[in-house]
Amino acid sequence: MSFYSEFATCYEQVFPFREDVFSFLKGYAGPRDSAVLDIGCGPGHYCCRFARQGYAACGLDLDSRMIEVASSSCPDASFRCMDMAEVGSLEGPFRLVYSIGNVLSHLLPDKRSRFAASVYALLSPGGCWVFQVVNREAIVGREEFVFPVKVLDDGQTTFHRRYSAISEEQVLFGFSLVKGDSTLFIEQFPLYPATSAQYCRLYEDAGFTSERVSGGFDGRAFNPEDSSALVMVFRKNG
Repeated sequence: MSFYSEFATCYEQVFPFREDVFSFLKGYAGPRDSAVLDIGCGPGHYCCRFARQGYAACGLDLDSRMIEVASSSCPDASFRCMDMAEVGSLEGPFRLVYSIGNVLSHLLPDKRSRFAASVYALLSPGGCWVFQVVNREAIVGREEFVFPVKVLDDGQTTFHRRYSAISEEQVLFGFSLVKGDSTLFIEQFPLYPATSAQYCRLYEDAGFTSERVSGGFDGRAFNPEDSSALVMVFRKNG
């Protein structure tokens, strides 16, 4: 069982639905009844809100347990258990394709170009590709980066995350869930974050036009040296 499967039941406590994130995404979703696609949907919170507001919402995630949770909680949206690298097998078009929560950093570098081309092909003319990742430029050069600890609702369980072995090519992402003196689980795996400039080249080469770069969903300016997040919006021409 993967970390994400074990994590499905407490996901909402650690990463709750955020109205500001939904409002940002909805600004690029077009009129109600438009189709939207969530890449790395987890338990489907954002897909579910889109579906309830009249959008044709689809979510995909590699973890089967996350898809089970999403499907049972939101029958109005459709969900697929699949690798985001295979997103080109889906049928479009979508008005909005989005990926939040640093999901895109799981994508291997040698799969980025094909992925970018697939997303472009899935979008309707004028549609948008929106994603959020951790800002790599702010952590390169450090020995490690420790995220703030999150305390769950019971007040005794804490969620810990950190980056280590940070290089230009990848980082090791370590995380654990701790209750009292007991570690409920602990795991780590590599991530492959890119810089804002690399993302720009990648998606412009795929045919997109860069529309917006910010340091968060609140629209704050992106500063490569100290922004914790990178949010980018690309539009398909036409």
